[in-house]
Amino acid sequence: MRIAGKIVVSVLSVITFAGTAYGYSTLTSLDEVSRSDVLGGGEPAKPGERPADGSLDILLVGRDSRDDTQGNPLPRNVLQELRAGANGDDLTDTLIVLRIPNGQESIKAFSIPRDSYVRLAGGPDKINSAFGKAKAAEASRLRAAGETDKDRLRVESLTAGRRATRQAVEDLTGVTIDHFAEVNLLSFYDISNAVGGVPVCLKEATKDEDSGADFPKGPQKVSGGDALAFVRQRKNLPRSDLDRVVRQQVFLASLAHEVLSAGTLADPGKLGALIDAVKKSVVIDSTWNLLDFVGRLQGITGGGIQFSTIPVANPDYRYSRQHPSWTAVQVDPVQVKAFAAGLIGAPPSGAPPSGPAAGPIVDVSNAGEASGLAARVADVLEERGFTPGRTGNTTARRASLVRYGPGLAAPGAQVADLLGGLATTESADVPAGHIEVLLGQVYSGPGASAGGGGGAAAGPRDDAPITSAGENCVD
Repeated sequence: MRIAGKIVVSVLSVITFAGTAYGYSTLTSLDEVSRSDVLGGGEPAKPGERPADGSLDILLVGRDSRDDTQGNPLPRNVLQELRAGANGDDLTDTLIVLRIPNGQESIKAFSIPRDSYVRLAGGPDKINSAFGKAKAAEASRLRAAGETDKDRLRVESLTAGRRATRQAVEDLTGVTIDHFAEVNLLSFYDISNAVGGVPVCLKEATKDEDSGADFPKGPQKVSGGDALAFVRQRKNLPRSDLDRVVRQQVFLASLAHEVLSAGTLADPGKLGALIDAVKKSVVIDSTWNLLDFVGRLQGITGGGIQFSTIPVANPDYRYSRQHPSWTAVQVDPVQVKAFAAGLIGAPPSGAPPSGPAAGPIVDVSNAGEASGLAARVADVLEERGFTPGRTGNTTARRASLVRYGPGLAAPGAQVADLLGGLATTESADVPAGHIEVLLGQVYSGPGASAGGGGGAAAGPRDDAPITSAGENCVD
């Protein structure tokens, strides 16, 4: 089961209450929403918070959870209506960051593909695994320490998973997450029904038995189980998961337009249904001042939310020698940071040093058969601010490797991350002040194909970002 597109509704439904006295006063009942210490014991946000990095940044997470916020399993009849099996997993199926620049009445939202291959605390893996790994590790630690209380085990392990997900997103994007929101299957189902359905548009008719998708060509309105099927379909789409990311964005953009510019604001019944849906299954961080947040967003209009996707270097990255059929989405952390910063016009966080004498010299050797590979990768590294060294061919090898001399572990890891999470090792054979990149026969990172290092052109699509003010007809 893959669930996508359900996670921004928690924030969007909150925004709908702004603009009417009834809605704003009714918002106080959202004090009952579940909270989690995702940010690590931070103080409650002060009214009018203006983060030092120039943007209020909210991480929206969607989990394929078959439980409610209290840990109770959803009834079987509900799962059947949701077209979901009895067993979920601990993967985060959707990750979206909302950037709200200080002093501006606009929202820049960007998606992170769930299979993005990143460096986690335990080693390289898909970003959606950060939650489950940390959750399981914390539960094991507590049990080993003698903890037997089931509620504490559940709460503490879930908090650890949420914190690990937040950290993985921060490490990849360079964005400091200020607030967190998480929803599951049931909340998305209820909220899409509460607004009376969401208009969407498809270029062609499509069908997928796994998700339950069965939609005609053209404009239509979806809600409940159909809305869930629309945003989680990946089979029979041209680019599978990447097209599903676009589906998420289109659905959420349309939802935003519905709740911000249509009759939802003036309809007490719809507002009440939205509040009930949020309270059922939305989890937010313990510091979020929702009333102040809503007050700041009263100027948002139906077209004030813009959606895009982080740059992708290779959507079919073969990351495992032991399992050559396994694939992930390869991303360039340096390019992702620059992309996220560019949305608010800020310099990227953690950018590599620039200038010819700013850091170690990077030598690149081609151990495969691709013509011109070493030169292309060297160009990619130089564009990112690394000092170019020699390029050439070397003894054939299958796997790629980044070697570095003493004291260069940090820049060596940065080079390895930039090229797709390559293995690293310290070696006395590498000249002092140098990093050596050995490109193996299966290398598929930035620079692998003629024409450059991938990035935005290799990502979900090159057209204008999706906004909440258009039809946005998609596959």
